[in-house]
Amino acid sequence: MKLNKKVCFLLNFASHYRTPIFQIIDKKIDCDFYFGDTTRTSIKKMDYSLLSNFNGEFKFIPIIGNFNWLKGTLSVLFKKYDVYILTGEAYCLSNWIILLYFFFKKEKVYLWTHGWYGKENGVSKLLKKAFFCLSDGLLLYGDYAREIMIDEGFDPNKLIPIYNSLDYDKHILIRKNLTSTNIYREYFQNTSATIIYVGRLQKAKRIDLIFQAIANLKSEGILINLCLVGESSDVKFSKELLEKYGIQQQVWIYGPCYDENKLGELFYNSTVCVSPGNVGLTAIHSLSFGTPVITHNNFLNQMPEFEAVEEGVTGSFFEENDVNSLTNKIKIYIATNNEEKAVMRENCYRIIDSKYNPYFQIGVLKKLLDY
Repeated sequence: MKLNKKVCFLLNFASHYRTPIFQIIDKKIDCDFYFGDTTRTSIKKMDYSLLSNFNGEFKFIPIIGNFNWLKGTLSVLFKKYDVYILTGEAYCLSNWIILLYFFFKKEKVYLWTHGWYGKENGVSKLLKKAFFCLSDGLLLYGDYAREIMIDEGFDPNKLIPIYNSLDYDKHILIRKNLTSTNIYREYFQNTSATIIYVGRLQKAKRIDLIFQAIANLKSEGILINLCLVGESSDVKFSKELLEKYGIQQQVWIYGPCYDENKLGELFYNSTVCVSPGNVGLTAIHSLSFGTPVITHNNFLNQMPEFEAVEEGVTGSFFEENDVNSLTNKIKIYIATNNEEKAVMRENCYRIIDSKYNPYFQIGVLKKLLDY
């Protein structure tokens, strides 16, 4: 059964990781999808053929600074839709035109957005507030943004957390078959605890903090392993640091991996996932396979998914850029016993199953659209 309202989804980009939620929307909601053709990032685009209601792609045109325009999007003004859901990007000038048009026409328009980060100020703050206030409501990636926006004077009834998700169905199937393996024991030729990092190997991600923490632990007589999974944009930087700290034998530069079964094995057999920079979807990925996450505690510099990390329940926070704080947090997790690990694994699964999945998201959309 589909909804009785025709919905226009006009989004800045069809990220590959969002394929599952877009497919469910495609089946459950009477809608048309329109997407921008590219972004300023290197995120992979989804396969449009997987959507029966894909209706068009618009060209992304950078203008000046962060401002941009999606060429052709104004054509949706003349199509008959009951509800419009746009990407809530205040720097997209074509979205401003659409919002203003429907604001005066009294048509329903919602924005799917990160919302407030908490570090907005000056012109950017005024810009975002004006932009958001033109809509009928905001679909937010988390509760943190909602609480900040309530403090900023936004109507709580118009702030709707929808969170984020990955390929939940595939992860569930993999999860059911996950068991402890010798993948790290065979590579490192030891039985020490292994921590994992998944993301780009670059200075901005602060993986140097992990290297320093491993070196600190080594000086205390505590040997642990590290598995680095991701593209190596700063390989020379990484190898130089490993030599500097004398921990080459304790680090596996695994490289990029897109095989979810293999990623599931790597995560599941790791003691903890450490993301010293902002954590983003890595948190959802790790928790989906039962592995807690350590990341920094400056939420102004985090991505919305940090909220899935609950201190002592699904992971921990260390003092941003403080290697001693990170070292102490890692100590806690390598010292946990099997019973404690099992409890935390179930906690990780629970947060994903309750909120960070496409079925929760489609439920939010159905309620919003009066299914």
